[in-house]
Amino acid sequence: MGIGILGSFLLLTVFFRPLLCQQPNTDGFFVSDFLQKMGVSKVHNFSAHFCSWQGVGCDSKEENVVNLTAKSFGLSGVIPDNTIGKLTKLKYLDLSNNKLTGLPSDIWSLGSLKYLNLSHNHISGDLSSNIGNFGVLEILDLSVNNFSGKIPEAISSLSSLHSLNLSKNWFDSEIPSGILSCHSLESLDLSENRLTGFPDGFGSAFHKLKFLNLAENEIHGKDSDFSKMDSITHINISGNMFKGSVVGLFEGPLEVIDLSRNQFDGHISQVNFSSSFNWSHLVYLDLSENQLSGEIFRELNNAQSLLHLNLADNRFSQQEFPEIDMLSGLEYLNLSGTSLIGQIPLELSSLSRLKILDISKNHLSNRIPPLSNRNLLVLDVSYNNLTGDIPLPLVEKLPRMERFNFSYNNLTLCASEFSSKTLQSAFIGSSNGCPIAANPALFHRKTPKHRGLKLALALTFSMVFLLLGLLFLAFGCRRKTTIWAVKQNSYKEEQTISGPFSFQTDSTTWVADVKQANSVPVVIFEKPLLNFTFADLLSATSNFDRGTLLAEGRFGPVYRGFLPGGIHVAVKVLVHGSTMTDHEAARELEYLGRIKHPNLVPLTGYCLAGEQRIAIYDYMENGNLQNLLHDLPLGVRTTTEDWSTDTWEEDDNNSIQNVGSEGLLTTWRFRHKIALGTARALAFLHHGCSPPIIHRDVKASSVYLDMNLEPRLSDFGLAKIFGTGPEDEITRGSPGYIPPEFLHPETSSPKYPTPKSDVYGFGVILFELITGKKPVEDDYPENKDANLVGWVRGLVRNNEGSRVIDPKIRGTASQTQILEALKIGYLCTAEVPGKRPSMHQVVGLLKDIEPGQQ
Repeated sequence: MGIGILGSFLLLTVFFRPLLCQQPNTDGFFVSDFLQKMGVSKVHNFSAHFCSWQGVGCDSKEENVVNLTAKSFGLSGVIPDNTIGKLTKLKYLDLSNNKLTGLPSDIWSLGSLKYLNLSHNHISGDLSSNIGNFGVLEILDLSVNNFSGKIPEAISSLSSLHSLNLSKNWFDSEIPSGILSCHSLESLDLSENRLTGFPDGFGSAFHKLKFLNLAENEIHGKDSDFSKMDSITHINISGNMFKGSVVGLFEGPLEVIDLSRNQFDGHISQVNFSSSFNWSHLVYLDLSENQLSGEIFRELNNAQSLLHLNLADNRFSQQEFPEIDMLSGLEYLNLSGTSLIGQIPLELSSLSRLKILDISKNHLSNRIPPLSNRNLLVLDVSYNNLTGDIPLPLVEKLPRMERFNFSYNNLTLCASEFSSKTLQSAFIGSSNGCPIAANPALFHRKTPKHRGLKLALALTFSMVFLLLGLLFLAFGCRRKTTIWAVKQNSYKEEQTISGPFSFQTDSTTWVADVKQANSVPVVIFEKPLLNFTFADLLSATSNFDRGTLLAEGRFGPVYRGFLPGGIHVAVKVLVHGSTMTDHEAARELEYLGRIKHPNLVPLTGYCLAGEQRIAIYDYMENGNLQNLLHDLPLGVRTTTEDWSTDTWEEDDNNSIQNVGSEGLLTTWRFRHKIALGTARALAFLHHGCSPPIIHRDVKASSVYLDMNLEPRLSDFGLAKIFGTGPEDEITRGSPGYIPPEFLHPETSSPKYPTPKSDVYGFGVILFELITGKKPVEDDYPENKDANLVGWVRGLVRNNEGSRVIDPKIRGTASQTQILEALKIGYLCTAEVPGKRPSMHQVVGLLKDIEPGQQ
């Protein structure tokens, strides 16, 4: 009987073991409580032993949890106390790829942890100095979170650390000296933060370090800071402020070197291929966007393992194409803006693995070689002096490539297989030289019968039409031309221009060689059946009378008008010269008309009047930001109430309502709305259009407000149509908005408008919204000779940013929010283009401080 009782007891013990293991103060209970409170209990069978649950690993006795993996479990919010922080034997914890926002206070008691991965979450705030409690930690990954402040000095206690990844956070200040105690580090990634420097002896502290990534910070330093890193194989310090020579960095067994977007200078040819540096190991080399001079490496062929080479945008001496025919494994080659002269070598075709080739913005001449590289996906030879035909084998390969650009050369191609969009973007300045053989239709025509009879009929009809034409011409010459008289008011006596239709505004002379206004069509994209003509534009604008003038824009005057049917439009007369033919301009305008976004002013239509082009836009009822911030409304006072007595308030839904009596831009919420909408418009042009559209003249007068007070960006794409070349002054921007790389070309490599040029202009607009001041010629206290950017950046650097806030918006929002926006403007107006964020990033930063989200 005793044996039976004992057997029953053992059976019950086995049966109830899962329940006993989840009793309070057991690891099973703590894990169960964690999973249930985080809302993921449905994927676990709690009737089973906790050691069998998904992501849970136990010790050999199945009593303690030593491994907990909840990667991509959909966890969100703050981890509660008394859950995973009680797993005293835990060695491995992976909570990556979730939406966690905070950590439990007792997590720092896990002194047995060897592996901790909290990457790709939303954890914010300072990193606790309790991190030093993890004395045996070997791998720590906190990347892609929102940690901020300084990296704690307590990191010095992590003497066993092999890998540290704090990338893509908001850590600032210098890298702490405590990190020098982490002598076991083999991998260190602090990229994409706001770090400014590192302690002395940084390089000599890490004899085991193999991987170092400090990219996209604001670190000042020099090449000697990385000396004595005996084991380093990968180094990336791109996007910082390092200066001096790069020679000292070419040491040890390096395989990957990325020093791009810094301020390194000197002759890279001083790097000695016979030194201790082993070039045969090098796989990746990027020295682009620095100030390197002299000759390119003379013995590049020694780096026969090289896959990626980028030396773009430096200040090299004029030199012929470097010898690289022995780099048989090369996949990426960018020598854009490196002052290359002479011919493109035929030997490039021997690089069979080459996928990307960019040799744009040089002085290369003569013909393009066949470039028979079968793997080529991207090819850019634009902005050179190349001539002749583009080789037919290369032309046949282009449709299978991802991207190509032959613009701004003197090339000829057979373009019968390319769309008009491709011709407009990738072959600007090239001529179409298709032979007859390229048009098979010409060979399928049947031989006409009665050829002599048809010829006689054709001649007869030609004579009849000629006589009729002469009669109409004689009749037309007798008609009075007073219909073409344009109201000139006080300008009549000063008029020196001529033409059937002409007038002069304050800053421009407009001449349209239009013989018959009814014969020149006006294209309205969404109403193609309406047969509008130039005569309708004359009527809509009272013969372009100054009473309908809205603005004197950079491209020409803008008039308000009503086309038949009550279509309210703004008519922009583009007076600058253009290298495009009428056909090319029409195709480009039709392309721009298809670009739609809630924050872009829609291009409604166009008209080609003689030598001039006229762009027709939707009318924006509330004017532009320049007028609203700094001037009186122009051209709308005859039909709109006095804006100086209007006021606008937010309703419960965070929208803006006109309630009438104290001014338009008196709240930060409304100014933030304008900034965010403008940023979204630029982000769409840069990242949502193919090819990307660079605005080239981002300024306050290009930002309009529609009837719903939504910000809309205008004039996109016009610089491309109406500029006369890449160096045209019209592409450079307006005073106060011009990036420093254009103001001081002698201190930088040759520059062309880029998306980062637009980012700078947006940064100036953001400063205007915050300060209420003009970009130039305004009152900048204590610095009368400055411009807006110099004044604001100087105060921000001295931690006095609060002094620039417009008194009109003080108290309408948290000062912290406005100062965060000021920091965004500071980033956008960085001296070095590579330091400026993309417009996608700017949109994200502005959304983070959106008043309605706080």
